[in-house]
Amino acid sequence: MARRKAALAASVGTLLEYYDYYLFGLSAAVVFPKLFFPDSSPLAGQLYSFAAFAVGFILRPIGGIVLGHIADRVGRQKALVLTIMLMGVSTFLIGVLPGYRSIGVAAPILLVVFRLVQGFSTGGEMGGATALAVEHARADRRGLFGALLLSGSGIALFISSGLMSLVSSLPDDEFLTWGWRLPYWLSVVLLVAGLIIRSRVPETPVFAADRDQGVQQRRLPLLDVLRRPKPLVLGVLFGFANSIGGYVLTVYGPAYLKDRGSPASVALTATMIASGVQIVLAPTWGILSDRIGRKPVFLGGCIALAVLIFPIFAMFSSGRPALIYLGMTLGFSVCVIAMSALSQTILSELFGTSARATGVGLGYQLTAVLAGGFAPMIASALTAAAGGASWGVCLYMIGGCVLSAAAIVAVPETAGRSLAARRTATVEAGELT
Repeated sequence: MARRKAALAASVGTLLEYYDYYLFGLSAAVVFPKLFFPDSSPLAGQLYSFAAFAVGFILRPIGGIVLGHIADRVGRQKALVLTIMLMGVSTFLIGVLPGYRSIGVAAPILLVVFRLVQGFSTGGEMGGATALAVEHARADRRGLFGALLLSGSGIALFISSGLMSLVSSLPDDEFLTWGWRLPYWLSVVLLVAGLIIRSRVPETPVFAADRDQGVQQRRLPLLDVLRRPKPLVLGVLFGFANSIGGYVLTVYGPAYLKDRGSPASVALTATMIASGVQIVLAPTWGILSDRIGRKPVFLGGCIALAVLIFPIFAMFSSGRPALIYLGMTLGFSVCVIAMSALSQTILSELFGTSARATGVGLGYQLTAVLAGGFAPMIASALTAAAGGASWGVCLYMIGGCVLSAAAIVAVPETAGRSLAARRTATVEAGELT
């Protein structure tokens, strides 16, 4: 029962965190350029909007350190309650924020401030949620439990894109005035549900054992992580492919499709379908990794993305909804999620209990900053530089896949190993060959 509660608490909280985060990304593609940057050219407004999206990534590593420290020293559950409150409040405030025409330059400034709070909160979410989920799981089920977090984010993307698709069908003036705000206001419901569920989950057995032995009081998690940096460095690098791929496809993708004449509803529907498939495929990849290992599944997704990315953008450029839906599903749900569903579990197995939340949070969020946060802006600039062609974006994503493949090969296979036996901050240096 405790394991089920932990999986539910981790997944529901991740659902809220990423519902809010994806909602901002979708809004950056179809709403914010007109509402918060109306005096700019279409391209400049799009770039400014994606820049507002990107600034949230600045505080993600800091959130990973601060909230990870709380999770490793005080407790997973307390840190996760704090993250969900920060995210829920900041998202609701974005939903009531007036546009540039109403309050002038204060509108984009406040948008960036609320986005920074979102980034700080998200920075601590994955580390704490992953630690909560995998530390409750049996050794032969950690891949599944970790992947359930991605099912939660899939539900978040499904709901956020579905709601945005629904409200985007309103007349333009109504959509830009109040329609886009409705999904932000609904985040309050998820906030209350998440707080109730997370406040009732117990601490994990391995954390409780370390606390009883005073391990948390003897160690500073961040220093433990930095003392042996190789797992952190490899953890950052192997996440490049899925971070770049995910944000290019789901955040830049709708803008790319809109520029080629596809209605906003088609792009949002494509994202919604892909996220629906993600809900099923994420735990499937997790189960498969428990059976054959993390590295073969991850590497398979990485290679598949590199091979398929040119055909995927050809599908996007076709203008045919069915091909657009297929391209988004293949690229995101099949390729990217095969990596994303395992990333946080692999990271968690590289760090000991006393520094796990900090190590996962810092590694995951540094990848997000270096690879994901600026990916939509980079993709926009590459497409513009290529005269509207997609080959620059495709090569950019292939480069990320090459880097990730090289890094994951250097990571030890960790499936099935006991977490209880690992008290040090990282795997032994000799295991990282």
